[in-house]
Amino acid sequence: MSKKRNPTIEELQAGESFELAAEVDHQEIKNFVIRQMTTDQKIIRLYMVYQLAMVFVGLFFSTRAVVLAIRGAWSPLFYSFGALVFSFTLLIAVHELLHGMALKLAGAPKISFGGSLKKFIFYAEADRHVLNRKQFTLVALAPLVVVQVATLAGILVMPEHPVTYGWIFIMSAHSLFCAGDIGLLSFFCADPGSEVFTFDVKKEKKSYFYKRVVHE
Repeated sequence: MSKKRNPTIEELQAGESFELAAEVDHQEIKNFVIRQMTTDQKIIRLYMVYQLAMVFVGLFFSTRAVVLAIRGAWSPLFYSFGALVFSFTLLIAVHELLHGMALKLAGAPKISFGGSLKKFIFYAEADRHVLNRKQFTLVALAPLVVVQVATLAGILVMPEHPVTYGWIFIMSAHSLFCAGDIGLLSFFCADPGSEVFTFDVKKEKKSYFYKRVVHE
């Protein structure tokens, strides 16, 4: 049986079988995500619980690293500081590269990256490539799953080593980086029974979300 293809942009915009559900300017994407994060959806509630747990764990071990440094054991603080620097530099690049790899797996022919350091917004996009719910879920969750699994593996491999403080900090910090991904994904989860598709237009710096019209 042949695989069901996604509709083309022209088919989405034709106005017969699909309707525009959202048009998001990339300069305003943070406000769009914030609105999504305030909705009472299961995925948002689960993420909030997870994020609060990660923040608590991160603060606990960061504070412990400082206390140990005062007592003369500097290694935990050294690894925590290294993780802080890594998280706000290379980890951002890793996060977006994982989005890019997921886009490739979703069939995107060309990936581009961008962002605004001033607004602390970074993104990977596939210009005019339509994604369905399943494909967007892969793209949105790839960094969260890969980074969290990698850091957990680091913790389990060397649980007694001071480097564990670094792994815990990275895990905690990265959970915060994923808020935008979860917010965008929640748009697909708002109506589980509907077909939703999305695509980016690089020239316009916008993302479009279309929903299939159900005819009675």
